[in-house]
Amino acid sequence: MQQVAQSWLVLEISKSPFLLGLDAFLGSIPIFLFSLVGGVVADRMDRRRLLILSQVVQLSCAFLLAFLIYMGVVQIWHILTLSFVVGTAQAFGGPAYQALVPSLVEPEDLPNALALQSIQFNVARVIGPVLGGLAFTKLGYVWCFSLNGISYIAVIISLARLTIRFIPKKAEVSMLTSMKQGIAFIRNQGAMEALIALAFLMTFLGIPLLTFLPVFARDVFRTGPSTFTTMLSISGAGAITGALMVAAMGNISNKGRVALTSLTCLGLSIAGFAVSKVLIFSYVLLFISGVAMMAVFTLIASLAQLITGNEMRGRVMSVYNVAFRGGMPIGSLVTGWLVPIFSAPMVLAVNGALLFALGLYFLLIQRKVAEL
Repeated sequence: MQQVAQSWLVLEISKSPFLLGLDAFLGSIPIFLFSLVGGVVADRMDRRRLLILSQVVQLSCAFLLAFLIYMGVVQIWHILTLSFVVGTAQAFGGPAYQALVPSLVEPEDLPNALALQSIQFNVARVIGPVLGGLAFTKLGYVWCFSLNGISYIAVIISLARLTIRFIPKKAEVSMLTSMKQGIAFIRNQGAMEALIALAFLMTFLGIPLLTFLPVFARDVFRTGPSTFTTMLSISGAGAITGALMVAAMGNISNKGRVALTSLTCLGLSIAGFAVSKVLIFSYVLLFISGVAMMAVFTLIASLAQLITGNEMRGRVMSVYNVAFRGGMPIGSLVTGWLVPIFSAPMVLAVNGALLFALGLYFLLIQRKVAEL
């Protein structure tokens, strides 16, 4: 709901695709800047408590934005600043979240657990835009942001009820040394370096599809918020399908090849959506892209988790998180800069073609991931 309302609010206030991309950039760049520190903190304190603190900060930002709109004083810099603060909270909460999940399940169940995690997230992606579109069109921005703020209360209660906790050993080295240990572990795992490179490139090239859906709805198909919310819902439905497919496969032995094949499918579907002029056909391609995107994201994350021990997981997954989440803001910013020059269809078509080539490269030439 927040994504629907905030994307349209930025576009309504600024009339600028660049500022739409900048908002996405500022929401994600703190993860690129601070996740390494967040990973060290996640290995040094109770991860559950760190997550609760992260949720409280995000709750406060949602209510503050609702208040600013209610008072009629909201400006674009308010939105951009709050996006940065929320991103900073996520930079510390993200590594703790990812590191906590393997503590709740056995290693052989981890792919299914991550798939379930993706399903619950993407059920929200389907339901949220529908409810967000209704709240946005019928009730206005204030309700969208207020309901988002209320939702954090349920998350905080759920985290408070967790009985399994990570109790870290007393730190014997500095935070900088801890970071270096995590990076050294990654360098000694050749496949991990490739997974991190893939994490960055697949979000750098793939996530702008979702960021710039408002531009396609408004400029390509000449429609309004209802088409945008439908696009988000269809993409989310595809993502749920992709996560269910991963869960159905279970602990398969060729995760790397399946992930890279999904990556090539993602590239083809994004390129097809970019050049499509028929709305129904675009919906179909959005669904396919959602399936492929969630399959590759879930499988690559599973591989990264499986080859990392618990004592290093916070630090290693923070580096993975920097790559995975860092690609989002940089990709959105670069795409937002290029769209006014070359048009959204042209830029996203090139992104899709590059993703397709990336998948083929790791499948056929650099085969460390394909062999996992």
